[in-house]
Amino acid sequence: MLIERPRYLTRLVEGMGSHQVKVVTGVRRCGKSFLLFTLFKEHLLAQGVTEDHIVEMAFDRFSNRRYRDAEIFYQYAMERIGPSGTYYVLLDEVQLLDHFAEILIDLACRENVDVFVTGSNAHLLSRDVVTEFRGRADEIHMAPLSFSEFMSAYEGDRRDGYLSYITYGGMPALFERKSTDAKVSYLKGLFDELYIRDIVDRNNIHNSGNLEDLLNVLASGIGSLTNPRRLSDTFKTEKHVTVAPETIERYISHLEDAFLISRARRYDVKGRRYISTPMKYYFSDLGLRNARLNFRQFEETHLMENVIFNELQSRGYGVDVGVVSFTVRDGEGRQKRVQTEVDFVCNKGSQRCYVQSAYALPNAEKREQEERPLTRIDDSFKKIIIVKEGVEPHYNERGFLMMNIYDFLLDPDSLSF
Repeated sequence: MLIERPRYLTRLVEGMGSHQVKVVTGVRRCGKSFLLFTLFKEHLLAQGVTEDHIVEMAFDRFSNRRYRDAEIFYQYAMERIGPSGTYYVLLDEVQLLDHFAEILIDLACRENVDVFVTGSNAHLLSRDVVTEFRGRADEIHMAPLSFSEFMSAYEGDRRDGYLSYITYGGMPALFERKSTDAKVSYLKGLFDELYIRDIVDRNNIHNSGNLEDLLNVLASGIGSLTNPRRLSDTFKTEKHVTVAPETIERYISHLEDAFLISRARRYDVKGRRYISTPMKYYFSDLGLRNARLNFRQFEETHLMENVIFNELQSRGYGVDVGVVSFTVRDGEGRQKRVQTEVDFVCNKGSQRCYVQSAYALPNAEKREQEERPLTRIDDSFKKIIIVKEGVEPHYNERGFLMMNIYDFLLDPDSLSF
């Protein structure tokens, strides 16, 4: 099944012609190889590039194992690259190639060579792209299927599709597995046989049990404020195990490096500063999150918040948790300082918007609760409230943009309404 990935294909196309190595990173099995060898290659062929001007290599294939030797691959590439016309070098799992950074920089510096690669997040992470390539690479971070990409292949209406999406997530290979048992087995297998093993091997972790327990604690509390010290206390009181906050922080960094989770820092909207702790953590894929908990915890309010966070990130926004402080008078006329929270403060260049995730607004009290933080922000940036359903996109009497989750997710320009 061919599922279009327009956001990432556009990034690759826009990078054509630069003398940078275009590096596609992302959680394992999210579709990086398909993007490069199918979608992008089809684009090249459609633009008139001939097959002999496309140099492909998947280093994880057994048949290509000898090309992992730097000298052998370099000789092969030089024999394929001629003096005229542009040659496109497409390489998968490039971290398996010896001295890969040196070779790719050499190729990218050639006048008629354009280099595009993917790398396993267990070996080629965001920080590696910076250090290994010495400023000669552009990272294109790829996520699992967005809801709009998911629905392009889903056979059913958007409500059923949304329920399936927040249950099993957006890993592309799920479309090849029709039964519930097959989907569950696949998702659990990704953790047990791939992600955990990658993290443990890469970081020389001796006690994987504590790492997995931490993963389960974070999965249970998506969207909840926490920090390494609180998590350390949780281990002590609930697991009767001592795990230092520094170890917790290191494990969290490993999970972020594997693109399994993302952190959202707290931002003081009026003070215009970041608050160091606590913060929130969200999963890159809800199917993976649910698999960690054996599909036991299914709080749709929190899952919807996670979906919104991922969608905002995939649209290129930097996403923080907003804190709004203001002064009120109590019943006796005394002033007191109050803090309230905006779910997401979203920034992209000079653009900013504030987003509230409100599963439902059944009465005036709930509406006031969700609107109160936004009313205390005195700038002119757009303020948005997203509910699950029952609301068509419109501006309410306070000037806040209201919309349902389906219109938000399915329309890439929904925030521009």
